[in-house]
Amino acid sequence: MASNNYPKTAVNSLKRLPNRGAYDYATVHSIVNTCPVLHVSFNDPQHPFPVVLPMLGCTADFENQDADPDSSAQDIYIHGYVSGRIFKSGKEGGESGEGLPITVAASHMDGLVLSLTPFHNSCNYRSAVAYGYATLVTSESERMYAMTKITDNMLPQRWDKSRVPPTKAELQSTSILKVRVASASAKVRVGGPSEDRADLKDKDLVQNVWTGVVPCWLQYGEPIPGKENGREDVEEYIEKWRLSENSKGKMGAYEAIEKGK
Repeated sequence: MASNNYPKTAVNSLKRLPNRGAYDYATVHSIVNTCPVLHVSFNDPQHPFPVVLPMLGCTADFENQDADPDSSAQDIYIHGYVSGRIFKSGKEGGESGEGLPITVAASHMDGLVLSLTPFHNSCNYRSAVAYGYATLVTSESERMYAMTKITDNMLPQRWDKSRVPPTKAELQSTSILKVRVASASAKVRVGGPSEDRADLKDKDLVQNVWTGVVPCWLQYGEPIPGKENGREDVEEYIEKWRLSENSKGKMGAYEAIEKGK
């Protein structure tokens, strides 16, 4: 029976607090696909420091487009301007020829965890890190597939409800990288504060310092029309998605507190 997990390796295994780790496809992919901005890091020989870039992207599988991301391995597609340094490096394929070695990180904060002492303050969070090899996508059909997936991952239905297909100039100015994920893992913290036993015996401290969790979630506000907007009402699919995401974010933040009890 096929595993639904990324294999544990020396690269992706959690060393600190390993009980918070998760390696299953569902957890890793959901964190990546619900993260508004991915942080992509790589080494550029022309730059003296490691490079980290904020980018848009999502998981997908061009070869098996009906594959369930909760139970199957996925690639990560990221897109940007054609002259970006990461796309130039991806085109070159890296020293090994497998592709440019990169790391993709995604993180969400679900709450501030406040303890009696700053040492025990923490956050409820969900994070995922994927390691893989990036190559430039040159097939037009795969490029269109990836652009559609990235657009609809940002806002479902947006691709079909916008002006498509892209113009020749738009396609020429946009590049797509496909990251073949070699390994990945997630780390999740839930629950409330963890206190030092000695502090709990200090009645004055306990009575004077509030402890607990301040829930935190991404909130999408009321849409504001652009200066070139010609439609009076906000399309229903946008508003339904906005309200749904706000509700799910709030529910998730409170559930993270309850899971630790």
